[in-house]
Amino acid sequence: MIERIRFISSIILGFAFLKIGIDHFLDPEWFEPIVPEILGFPRFWVLASGAVEIIIGIMLIFPVTQKIGGKSCAILLIILYWANLNMWINEIPIGGQNFEGKWHVLRLFIQLMLIGIALFIGGIVPTRNDSDEDIALIV
Repeated sequence: MIERIRFISSIILGFAFLKIGIDHFLDPEWFEPIVPEILGFPRFWVLASGAVEIIIGIMLIFPVTQKIGGKSCAILLIILYWANLNMWINEIPIGGQNFEGKWHVLRLFIQLMLIGIALFIGGIVPTRNDSDEDIALIV
């Protein structure tokens, strides 16, 4: 049962990342404002992150690459939160709209939940079906 949940979660997250990655190429202007200024070249970072999201989305869809895709997805979600934090701290509008603090707190919890799901897909988060030996290695 756990493996079925892991597989279905991976497919859903994979298609979500694939769509969002493609959106980075179809409408890069929408994403550019939240790229931290210190990085410079917002178009480059939007397209680069979109390409990585597409690759990870594909990895999450195919069973043979789902575990590495989950681990990669967790790392990417941690890295990309910088853009969301930048939007929050500097009150940067996205899509022509400014968001209140409670929206950003909700976004943070969603991000943490997605990181947890990605780690579950990657086999990092132990489950009841994992042996004690595997859990000991993680702790």
